[in-house]
Formats: sequence, C-alpha cells, structure tokens
Amino acid sequence: MKRVILFLATNLAVILVLSVVLNIVMSALGVQYHSIGGYLVIAAVFGFGGSFISLLMSKWVAKRSTGARVIDQPRDQMEQWLVTTVARQAQQAGIKMPEVAIYDSPDMNAFATGPSKDNSLVAVSTGLLYKMDRDEVEAVLGHEVSHVANGDMVTMTLIQGVLNTFVIFFARVVAGIISNFFRGNDEEEGQGLGGLAYFAIVMVLEMVFGILASIIVAWFSRQREFRADAGGATLAGRQKMIGALERLGRAHEESHLEGQLAAFGIQGGKRTLGELLMSHPPIEKRIAALRAG
Repeated sequence: MKRVILFLATNLAVILVLSVVLNIVMSALGVQYHSIGGYLVIAAVFGFGGSFISLLMSKWVAKRSTGARVIDQPRDQMEQWLVTTVARQAQQAGIKMPEVAIYDSPDMNAFATGPSKDNSLVAVSTGLLYKMDRDEVEAVLGHEVSHVANGDMVTMTLIQGVLNTFVIFFARVVAGIISNFFRGNDEEEGQGLGGLAYFAIVMVLEMVFGILASIIVAWFSRQREFRADAGGATLAGRQKMIGALERLGRAHEESHLEGQLAAFGIQGGKRTLGELLMSHPPIEKRIAALRAG
C-alpha cells in the first residue's frame, strides 16, 4: 500500500509541475493548443519533462519504494566488504563512489539508479546476500557499477523522452486528422469529434504507439544489459560474472522490483511477447555472450 501511495503522489506531483511549465512555455511562445506547434510543445514538455523529473527523483523514489537502508557506517563485516568492494570498482570505472544500500527482499537482485555518474545509488537485496557467495555478489556489484559508469540511467531517460514525445505528438496529430475527416470539407455539414470522443481516440492511440515505443526501449535495455555484464566481467572477473548469472538462472525467481527499478536490476522481469518487451536478455544468451567475448 505504501508503494502505491508513493507512486500516485509522485506522478501527481510530476503532472502538476509539468502543467504549470506547459502553460508558462506556451504563453511565452504564443502557441495555440490545437495546432501542430501546440501539439509539439505539449509532447516535448510531457515527454521529456516526465522522464527527466523521474530521473532526478530516482534515488529518492528507489529508497522509499524498496525501503533501502543506505550504509553510512558499516554495522558488520559484510557491510564493510560491500562498501569496500563498490569503492574499489567505482575507482576502477572512473566514477564517484555511489551510495551503497541494502533492501529487504527474498529474491536475488540488485539495482543501480541516480541522476548522474557522480550521484548514484547501488542497492542489493538481502536475498542476494544470503544466497550468493562473495565472488558472485562481487560480480553483481560490478554489473551495477558498470550501469552507472556507462551512463545508462541518463541514456535510457533520453531515449524514453524522445519516444514519449513522438507518442504524445503523433497520437494528437492522428486524432486531429480523424476529427477533421468526420467534420468534412464543409464545416456546416459536421461538427467533427466531440471533446470526449477526441480524448478517447488520443488515449487509444497513445496506448498503441506506446506499445511500439516500449519495444524500442526494451531493445536498447537488452543491449545495455550485455554491456553491463561485460563491465562486470572486467571489474570482477569473467568467471565470477558467469557464475553469478548461472546462479540466477538456476534460481528461477521472479523479480520483486517494480517499474524502472526492474529494468535496472540484475534480474529481468517476466517474458512477454517472446523477447520483444523484455528489459533483460534471457540468462542463457547473456552467459553465451560472456563466453564468446
């Protein structure tokens, strides 16, 4: 229930901020809402705005949605080892030391998030710490540090922003074309689509275009996972990275991470439409890529 309330509150705040920004921008530019320029401004503000606000809030949301506890002062040898390992890998990768956190979850998982390479968070689940040996945990940490070093959070935000903009823009353009078709050449012959019908068509088109956009985002996400696996192999050792993936493959556990965090976890989500909408490649393909590399 806490996660749902946090999700709704965050999204309402984002919508409120973007609505204020949109009105200011369109007033300053003198752009009408129902025009190609108006559609483009709306699409850009909501497409990029939502993505970048989510990126800026990513660490805060991640900590509260998972209940992650940042290790400020290590309490035991395991926490000290985690902090030391991440510090060493961050230095190797040439990035600022991320915050290191632990969150309570039975599945073997970890994630990286944050608005930039020098302002990031690497978190591991208690399930991962209990079920993997240190070599495997080290490889998982290397994988997540590589996500940060590769700038994956910002890259995926830019890709999502561009695709969101196209989805919002083309949904409104196509809905406008449909409305004009019903209006006909002589405006006295028809009134076009009413506000509710136009809104319904926009929503349907956004869903359709959104699915196509999700396929593109998922493809980029899978390529990113291969790169992070290669980075983990460089930072921790190829055999350790292969061993960690083999352990994940044997576990057959479902990730408990949600939303964007699932995309940045070491484990992927459920398979849908084959691999088209998977954020992570199948484990066997990831292992094969490491062995071939």
